[in-house]
Amino acid sequence: MDPCNLQPTEFYMALLCKSFIFNPFQENTYVLYTESGKCVVIDPGCYGPAEQLELEQFFDTHNLVPEAVWLTHTHVDHILGLAWMVRKWNIPFFMHKNEISQLKAVEVYAPNYGFYDFEPVEPQFYLDEQTGINLAEYHFQVLFVPGHAPGHVAFYQPETGQIWAGDVLFKRSIGRTDLPGGNHTQLENSIRNALYHLPDLVKVYPGHGEATTIGEEKRFNPFVRP
Repeated sequence: MDPCNLQPTEFYMALLCKSFIFNPFQENTYVLYTESGKCVVIDPGCYGPAEQLELEQFFDTHNLVPEAVWLTHTHVDHILGLAWMVRKWNIPFFMHKNEISQLKAVEVYAPNYGFYDFEPVEPQFYLDEQTGINLAEYHFQVLFVPGHAPGHVAFYQPETGQIWAGDVLFKRSIGRTDLPGGNHTQLENSIRNALYHLPDLVKVYPGHGEATTIGEEKRFNPFVRP
């Protein structure tokens, strides 16, 4: 199921979202775009020529030229296509400054997961929680939600009621905290103090699995209660 497609009626007229399930970790890569052709990619996990071609063909079909990459965090499954995108379209990528060490570590541990040809990329621009970030006329709040990763962020668009939450909150689950830089107490605080304070109808687009809503997780998530 496409996590962006909860129901056809939930597509917004101007801010559109397409998700792709990439790489062996079944990571959700999101393309956010407008009817005017403005486009950004959140967490490009495309690995190998076939997945890269799938993403590129979507751009071509919809007359999109990506302007930037936004990273919720820098675990390997979320950045396998980062260097390819930055190089091919000559675009910047944005991440939280607390992810610097995590990004540098990927080159070392990627072969342990079978990614022997991982291409490293140097940090360029850092997200600012105070100023947020923009796609065309849409302003996104950058929510700092550490716990799964030390510099994890989520991208919240209040006017459309959508948040791209990475690996913090899943449908009926939460992100793992046993990886380097993980902290379970931080993760619980991030969910309770940042995500659960959002309106119940906000759609949550996670880094893996199906989409959900804030209200649904407040009621049914067995791991973190409000």
